[in-house]
Amino acid sequence: MYSSSSYAISIITENKKGVLRDIATVLADHNVNILTIQQEIIKRGPEAGLAWVDLEIEEGENNGLIVAALSTLPTIREVETHESFSKIFGQRVIIIGGGAQVAQVAMGAVNEADRHNIRGERISVDTIPLVGEETLALAVDAVTRLPRASILVLAGSIMGGKISQAVENVKAEGIPVIALKMAGSVVRHADLVVTDPIQAGVFAVMHVSGKAVFDINRVRGREF
Repeated sequence: MYSSSSYAISIITENKKGVLRDIATVLADHNVNILTIQQEIIKRGPEAGLAWVDLEIEEGENNGLIVAALSTLPTIREVETHESFSKIFGQRVIIIGGGAQVAQVAMGAVNEADRHNIRGERISVDTIPLVGEETLALAVDAVTRLPRASILVLAGSIMGGKISQAVENVKAEGIPVIALKMAGSVVRHADLVVTDPIQAGVFAVMHVSGKAVFDINRVRGREF
């Protein structure tokens, strides 16, 4: 989880070597703790070819000084502050698997998330339909590298082999895994197996919610 007193700095800069070093130096000089960092080259619009850097940092008393110091760097074109992604989009429910099953799980998750978000929570739902053991295993394993990923739902008809090992990797990072009832060994590795895809989505959101009473840890290993 991220600090409740965090905020984000969004920077547009020239695409040159050493830019990230210069930004980090300014933040270090102001005793700033960086929580997350994302960067990419802008591919469209009037800023195409420039670099975008987004940093979430711990809130301090010198925010204005930090922005002013960053703005003096010769490679930087623009500096803005805004709410962090953790405050805007919150915790993420990740759904991976076959298209039809993913859609049903997403239906349950989105409907349940709407019920919580309308009361002030922030829970977002991300999906990707994929086929093939290798492709699925890579996607599952990558969940551990997704910012704010809080739970994974595997929705398909058959999953096993390398996917099961990837599930163990995800669980080792503290991310619980729900699987639909399906053929293959994945169901023996998931924290929870659910027959109804809509209910699986509901369970996933209820687990990450700060206000719901459902906790996977209390029913781990069971099938519903």
